[in-house]
Amino acid sequence: MGVAAAGAVAARFAVPRLLRAGPVQPVQGEAERWVAALHEGIDRSRMWDVHVHLLGRGDGGTGCRVDQAMLSHLNPLERLRYEIYLAAAGVGDAEDVDAAYVARLLELARQANGAGRLVLLPLDEAVDESGQVIDGRVPFFTPNEYALRVAAEHEPFEAACSIHPYRQDAVDRLDAAVEGGARLVKWLPAVQGIDPMSELCDPFYERLAELGTPLLTHAGHEAAMHGEQQDLGNPLRLVRPLDAGVRVVVAHAASLGTDLDTDAPPESRTRVPSWELLLRLMDEPRWERQLFADLSAVTQFNRCGEPLRALLRRPELHHRLVNGSDYPLPAVNPLISTWRLQQAGYLGSRERAFCNTVYEANPLLFDFVVKRSLALQEGGRTLRLAPTVFETSWLFS
Repeated sequence: MGVAAAGAVAARFAVPRLLRAGPVQPVQGEAERWVAALHEGIDRSRMWDVHVHLLGRGDGGTGCRVDQAMLSHLNPLERLRYEIYLAAAGVGDAEDVDAAYVARLLELARQANGAGRLVLLPLDEAVDESGQVIDGRVPFFTPNEYALRVAAEHEPFEAACSIHPYRQDAVDRLDAAVEGGARLVKWLPAVQGIDPMSELCDPFYERLAELGTPLLTHAGHEAAMHGEQQDLGNPLRLVRPLDAGVRVVVAHAASLGTDLDTDAPPESRTRVPSWELLLRLMDEPRWERQLFADLSAVTQFNRCGEPLRALLRRPELHHRLVNGSDYPLPAVNPLISTWRLQQAGYLGSRERAFCNTVYEANPLLFDFVVKRSLALQEGGRTLRLAPTVFETSWLFS
């Protein structure tokens, strides 16, 4: 066995064990008082986390499914990714993963903020332009019916739906999901193969606009799952749903990767940071009441440079930002480095120590306290995210 292969095998077995989440605990002592202070000025009942993944493998007849490529030992990197997610979610050793995932998330939510809500995101299959499902493209499939059922059974949860717009019955599925309580629609274009600029989406857009249901769609580079069509995450491709009157929430504030600037003449087009293209769209006055962005993942080590700095520098946009945790990713320890945030000037040493204490107790609460603690000193000003960023229930009014 070569050195590289041996290293891969070692990582395959060691990393999930190192990242295994511990039991949910209350935050106590000075850290508890610090957390309480961070909640001052925020209505806890209006704190809705708009980006929480609902995952499972089908235990107990949930209908969830994991693609075989992630389960196979012949695909060590994908298998490692799968086991890291399970370990971070605290369900790696569970016999019934689906039930354990919901139970732990429920405990995290109640401990973090019993008055708030978490919007659970399912994920539809990839579908081709003829409306046929493409097997093996989506790593984790979670049906809308399961998300709606979990939300109906547990008070802290709300449900989203995920519907591929190329499905021949996409509008009927949308009506059924919204009638069942779905609060928004979730898309992952690079993975699901959805082109937001395709005319195939137009009937779906028309109905979304009529319902007023927000569309939460990933933009920028997709890294958590293997995306075969990264160009579909270009923020500029969202002009079509915006023109159709759809309320669009851009996941992760397009904070990773670059996209082709299709606004430029064809002969002079270059690739620019995706977040810059998003901010260009947000500066369009006509979309003031339609275009929003969520803050899921923006504190991750590979996103917390210029994209996060730019958001802090634009307080006039904060009323259009909504918080999302991207759970279970905040529980994957290496993704959010408080050391990196301190080095970048966002956290002081005291804040960093408190954040680390909270992480050990409750990774979901950790996501909130990190973002609430961010502070950038520039030009004699202290730049922070506005408290309204965390009072996200208005999105669903």
